[in-house]
Amino acid sequence: MKGIPSGALTLGLAGLIPFFWGALLILGLDAGRLPLPAALQGDGRLVLLRYGGIILPFMSGVLWGFATKTTGARATMGYALSVLPALWWFFAPGTGPVSALTSLLSGFVALLLLDYAFWRWGLAPRWWMSLRLLLTAGVVLSLGVGILA
Repeated sequence: MKGIPSGALTLGLAGLIPFFWGALLILGLDAGRLPLPAALQGDGRLVLLRYGGIILPFMSGVLWGFATKTTGARATMGYALSVLPALWWFFAPGTGPVSALTSLLSGFVALLLLDYAFWRWGLAPRWWMSLRLLLTAGVVLSLGVGILA
């Protein structure tokens, strides 16, 4: 975690909370007595799908921002690659909760490969892959609970 700005690390880890919350609901956490919004109670798979379905396209926007740091053919390639996570989620959501979670998990794994490409091209900060590996591990673990439990 050395070299990751504290704000990026703190907010990135905070962004895992809804993923972990969804997994805990699936594993039997009884949140019914807590004064929480309805979106944070009930079906953990729905929590994972709602939140993951927001974050995967959000990461497309992050990659788009990286693509703006270059020009020419590399920029065109960057823009084209950056929209893939959002398009993946739009076209491959699945036919039920488990297949949708599997599509989402696949999207996050593929996103990590895109993160690596942008990082190798020098478009992402040096610390980017350290952060992305950590956060992707948390996301994949949480989605895996939704798929396997």
